[in-house]
Amino acid sequence: MATWDLSRMKHHVFICNGSSCMRKGGEEVTKAIRSEIAATGMDDVIHTSRTRCNGRCKDACVIIVYPEGIWYKDVTPADAPVIIRQHLIGGTPLEERISHRCVNGKFIRSRGVETGTLKATKLAMQKDLQ
Repeated sequence: MATWDLSRMKHHVFICNGSSCMRKGGEEVTKAIRSEIAATGMDDVIHTSRTRCNGRCKDACVIIVYPEGIWYKDVTPADAPVIIRQHLIGGTPLEERISHRCVNGKFIRSRGVETGTLKATKLAMQKDLQ
């Protein structure tokens, strides 16, 4: 197993590989993002991690970019070069794909993005079923 030197990292990209995202091309998105990072020579600057479900299945495929705290929705392999070059290298996020962004420590939902269910509500519903 690798132990990477993260001292040059500027971005960490979490790529959802949960079941909904995988059904909508998550594996291809993962490969496209990693391929674009390699093609731009940014391996020491942009780190990626596959995740399980991030809880925004209707937004599949989801990727999350830190430290900015930007959640991208409906990501396709064709978006990978734009996200890497325009956002992570150029500093300008791909606005039309953003579902949420962290502003002053709080995640703000983009206009037109489904609100979703609060976790507390879902947990209460599950408890009632028991």
